[in-house]
Amino acid sequence: MKTDFLIVGAGFFGATVAEQLAAAGFRVSILEKRTHVGGNCFSKIDPETGIECHEYGPHIFHTSDEKVWAHLNRFTVFNTYQHTVWTTFKGRVYSMPINLATINAYYGLNLKPREVEAFIEQERTKEIVLYPQNLEEKAISLIGRPLYEAFIRGYTIKQWEKDPKELPSDIITRLSVRHNFNNRYFDDKYEGIPLDGYTKIFERMLDHPKIDVHLNKDYFDLKDEFDGIPMLYTGPIDRFFEYKYGRLDWRTINFERQVHEIPDYQGCAQMNYADDSAPFTRIHEFKHYHPERPATDRTVTFKEFSRVAGPADDPYYPVNTSRNTKLLEQYQHEAKGLKSCWFGGRLGSYRYFDMGDSVAAALTCAEKIRTESINLNIRKIT
Repeated sequence: MKTDFLIVGAGFFGATVAEQLAAAGFRVSILEKRTHVGGNCFSKIDPETGIECHEYGPHIFHTSDEKVWAHLNRFTVFNTYQHTVWTTFKGRVYSMPINLATINAYYGLNLKPREVEAFIEQERTKEIVLYPQNLEEKAISLIGRPLYEAFIRGYTIKQWEKDPKELPSDIITRLSVRHNFNNRYFDDKYEGIPLDGYTKIFERMLDHPKIDVHLNKDYFDLKDEFDGIPMLYTGPIDRFFEYKYGRLDWRTINFERQVHEIPDYQGCAQMNYADDSAPFTRIHEFKHYHPERPATDRTVTFKEFSRVAGPADDPYYPVNTSRNTKLLEQYQHEAKGLKSCWFGGRLGSYRYFDMGDSVAAALTCAEKIRTESINLNIRKIT
């Protein structure tokens, strides 16, 4: 393939860099092993209900970065959706993150905003943890045992398949406790869902005469064809180096799709299940992401189950243990020794990115590539 630059992966990171390089005059080839663009942000219309679903789990765009917001608004218009999350514990529903409504409902109180801080401090001091050594101790030191047992422990066990005592404390460095009834999940200035779905963003972003997208193409089957061509790799960094130091651990998700013959199943987009007796972590009802669309008589939900990712699974969440941190450092050291090869995105960085953070990092990466390309004398095809 005749190209100036190769990008492996057509998710937010790869697509953003591709668009920026094409605008700068580079001819870019993208290899995407899936049959669609968009990575895990891919969305499509459910054929049974006509409801737009996020095939790899829900994605709510949010950012306070003016540059990122302006950039994406070149390719879509966002609706006014603001994410709220509810959680079920022992048959009762509570607001999340923990706020004044959550505390009052759980304890059967009527605290006022000015009383929350003293109440939480009282709960924390019932069990003094001066030097938290694990996730459980850290959480208790922040919010006390009762709130931890109700809203953190069971959900964490299902999410990571480990007792919180076995998980490092830095997984939960802070827990948001709001002193008012604000139940908006994110605090960013900008938030919403693309009016016509996420996939349209990628189709517009990559609709450029200097960008060639090749779907259902695995880089590792074709890499010899691109030998010597500068590249951005957004796949798993350990796979790139053929797992020479070992495999990095990932969590993945299984989804159980269900169509309901009613207009509304749970009354919200996301319901978490805090009890460890329920095998799933949460249920998503996608019609609530688009309140501006016509009402439907049916609805579709995705029930989410978290588990360890195997070699053939799609990786979702990095596992931040000391073992994985050491492995990542070894792979990143190898990566720094390569010329004309950049790594990025969630898989290439072994870091969980929100979409806004991913776009911001991609814009920075694209600028770095343009600058370094001049120094490396990478010539552009005309």
